Amino acid sequence: MYFVDVILPLPLPKPFTYNINEEEAHFLQVGMRVAVPFGKAKVYTGLVDKVHENKPTYDTKDIAYILDETPIITSTQLAHWQWIADFYMCSLGEVLKAALPAAFLIESETVIEIAEKNIDMALLTDDEWQVYEALQYKTSLKGSEVGKIIPKKKSLKIIKSLVEKGAVRVSEKMFEKYVPKLIKYVRLAPQYQTETGLKEAFALLEKAVKQKQLLMAYFNHFNRDKSPLKSDKLIEDAKVSVGVLKAVVEKGVLEEYYLQKDRVSFAENTTDDKNVLSEAQREAFADIKKEFEDKNTVLLQGVTASGKTEIYIELIDEYLKKGKQVLYLLPEIGITIHLINRLKKRFGKQLSVYHSRYTTNERVEVWNNVLANNEKAQLVVGVRSSVYLPFRELGLVIVDEEHDSSYRQFDPAPRLQARDTAIMLANFFKAKTLLGSATPSLESMHNVKLDKYGFVYLSQRYANYQLPIIEIIDIKDKQHRKRMSGHFSDVLIQEINNTLESGRQVLLFQNRRGYAPVVQCMHCGTVPQCPHCDVSLTFHQGSNQLRCHYCGYTTPMPKTCIACGSVDLKTKGFGTEQISKELAELLPQAVTDRMDQDTTNGKYGYEKILAKFEQQETQILVGTQMITKGLDFSNVGLVGVMNADASIHFPDYRAYERSFQLLLQIAGRAGRSAKQGKVLIQTYNPEHLVIQQVLKNDFKQMYQYQIEERRNFLYPPFVQMIRISLKHPEFNRVNEGADWLAGALRELFSTQNNVVVLGPEFPLISRIRNEYIKEILVKISPSHISMHTVKQQIKRTEISFQSISNYRPIRVSYVVE
Repeated sequence: MYFVDVILPLPLPKPFTYNINEEEAHFLQVGMRVAVPFGKAKVYTGLVDKVHENKPTYDTKDIAYILDETPIITSTQLAHWQWIADFYMCSLGEVLKAALPAAFLIESETVIEIAEKNIDMALLTDDEWQVYEALQYKTSLKGSEVGKIIPKKKSLKIIKSLVEKGAVRVSEKMFEKYVPKLIKYVRLAPQYQTETGLKEAFALLEKAVKQKQLLMAYFNHFNRDKSPLKSDKLIEDAKVSVGVLKAVVEKGVLEEYYLQKDRVSFAENTTDDKNVLSEAQREAFADIKKEFEDKNTVLLQGVTASGKTEIYIELIDEYLKKGKQVLYLLPEIGITIHLINRLKKRFGKQLSVYHSRYTTNERVEVWNNVLANNEKAQLVVGVRSSVYLPFRELGLVIVDEEHDSSYRQFDPAPRLQARDTAIMLANFFKAKTLLGSATPSLESMHNVKLDKYGFVYLSQRYANYQLPIIEIIDIKDKQHRKRMSGHFSDVLIQEINNTLESGRQVLLFQNRRGYAPVVQCMHCGTVPQCPHCDVSLTFHQGSNQLRCHYCGYTTPMPKTCIACGSVDLKTKGFGTEQISKELAELLPQAVTDRMDQDTTNGKYGYEKILAKFEQQETQILVGTQMITKGLDFSNVGLVGVMNADASIHFPDYRAYERSFQLLLQIAGRAGRSAKQGKVLIQTYNPEHLVIQQVLKNDFKQMYQYQIEERRNFLYPPFVQMIRISLKHPEFNRVNEGADWLAGALRELFSTQNNVVVLGPEFPLISRIRNEYIKEILVKISPSHISMHTVKQQIKRTEISFQSISNYRPIRVSYVVE
């Protein structure tokens, strides 16, 4: 007998084994998809992990279908996914579900059809009659559609009852979501392609003037351009209707055919623009290549606007000429949009883009092109999901803005760090990795100090443009002197006016969206809270709603206090929406725009806002951290930070480091041309260490202070941390479960001084989507013990934890730092 191990897209600890026959055993390869039964329902998409003859201890079922003729993932890719699962403490099935485009995860759905048309209606209940009547108007219904006709809780029971009464029959059908894009073309039918045939064709259409006109347009195109002719292009050129073309096709003179076309292509944008590197850039480029001789990973630290992207482009060009694939990783989709315009001029024919704003079909096409190592997928630009792609000949990985917190995936699993995952991906291919940033992460800089990474420093801005002037504005003092208009100091308003008068643009940064994060009753102090999360609701004035930014709950803005009925409601704090409103009142002539999660929801949301700003239609752009990184606009003369304190005082050991990086990155958007820019930072605490380090642009001092603190208090990079989260809707159960698990871990590691178990504690937000959260922190000194061993011991303890019936419903997840 033959068996196949199948990875299912479920949080299962290991693959499941199924029966196959000898023919299937010889046909199946690792990485093919198969449809398999699992439990009472069907989970259609499983991935072949291994074909063997070892019978498992449990009874095995047969596979249902083989879905692929060739593997859709590579063996190297599967090994990389296994590393992700092991390192980030999740299952291979969870990695599979996150990695594959949704169209590859074929769905199975119950389909209900009428079995007996002459059934006695008296036998049916009201709910059954509703479903049966709906089937009179539709040949079949999906299970999900039945749930819309009658209450969802009853739907399965009703379907079962109808089947038993012989009124309907049930089947399982597969729905594969990927649909290739087919373009309709026309060509002359074979029998009319000779000179005699042409005369016959014109004779056939002699009396139909419009049809003859269409045929003439076809020959005009063919004489001018031998390329295939789209049917809609022919109709447009001939200035006739669709019906005319249809008539000519029916007469057999022209015939229609279809060609598959990628939905996203940059080939038509290619030009041979060659970068001209400055002397400093050429030196940095040469140093990177020299460092690559000894090191697989190199950190490039270049001040903002030093032209790191131009160096990346030259490096990409070299590797593409060697026949190698390149992965260019970015933290935000917004940067991707901006960067594509630069890359497509040089690499249009070889460029593919992969991120969540593309449709499922578009992502499948990129996946297939990368897998086939097609010319159009030699350079892949994308966000963190790009690390899952099936590369064949990966030679170089570039991680831009490598310090960015957006590279960390939190929910759902795998909770990976894309920068570290990309470095490991490069190692699987023996490829090189270039990390780039103006403000590198402490971990990367520490690896440079340990001589694990190479290091190159680019100290000059491109064309020796001057760094912007940074000034601090003390809001507390301005409020005391009554020199604040809303949230704008008099200095900031004056500088905005001066900048606009000089024809330059302004960026304003406030890292909160919405109008105000808190609405409070001035009479009794009540603050509206989300019923599902332990957070206050944010007021969005545009929609006049209170909204939870964690679960999406919305409710209309109340006119009176929900507790005491008072009408005295006041907003506290401010977001991008409120800044935009104040700007409209202070500077009514200025053209302003807003860039945050609320305004960039659509597929082309980013492009529209950035295009208007780039073409200088927008004078002032207000935004969250989306505007802080990677954007290169030469006409920005002023950057204003509305309040620098919120991120500094966040309860996180990385708060100071991230605040420094954020402020320096946003400052770097100013003066990216011959004219020097200006940065104004409003704060209540102008003497704060981080603010002063930003003022002096002193990365070295920030690094020294923070690395000493990390060493003293045992935080990464000196220890590795595993944050264990327990979630459940019942407060007492999650409390008891967390205490039990923390106690078990303390006992397990009691003899090992280099493993410290802290907690359990409630996090800053202790309830999200009706689930209470409690966290345990495990700190490990890797030099004394194997991380792999510690993870195995923790996983074994989790199995004991799940074996206790009261704790089994508690969800346990891990974040490895």
